[in-house]
Amino acid sequence: MSGNRDVKQLSRSLSHLLKRAVQYSIHLYMSETGKTGLTHRQFTVLLAADAHEGRSQTELVKMTGIDRSTLADLVARLMAQGYVQRRRTKDDARTNAIRLTPIGKKMLKQAQSGAEEVDRQLLATLPNSDRKTLLECLTGLAAEMDKVEDKEPEKPVRKVRPRKGR
Repeated sequence: MSGNRDVKQLSRSLSHLLKRAVQYSIHLYMSETGKTGLTHRQFTVLLAADAHEGRSQTELVKMTGIDRSTLADLVARLMAQGYVQRRRTKDDARTNAIRLTPIGKKMLKQAQSGAEEVDRQLLATLPNSDRKTLLECLTGLAAEMDKVEDKEPEKPVRKVRPRKGR
């Protein structure tokens, strides 16, 4: 009987249900756009970089919600595939600006219709009257995460000191 009670608890757990919803969303994404070879996170980075051309990786972290080290790895992979360019900004030599290459723009365009279809399929599982409410609620949860991330202190940049005798 304990197993049945545990299943009922999971079916009422918002965090569990959100996780399952994300799994379903990614399943749909891979079904619709898997042939492009882009993961959902790669697509997210390309979409954000295209919409905000020349923004820094730090700004892309804030826009996408992808942590700093994961985003750096994603950018490196997207660069290796020829989808993005990374250049130092004129204002700060420590900051990298990200731009899509023509190949990256083409890949994004190929994946976009599939990603839009995923959104349509996800919303189609809900009654019309609930769709707007769901989007508003999820927007509210995302805004709360933005507040958490805004409160987290920036990691200090470690300054390299020249060695004596050089």
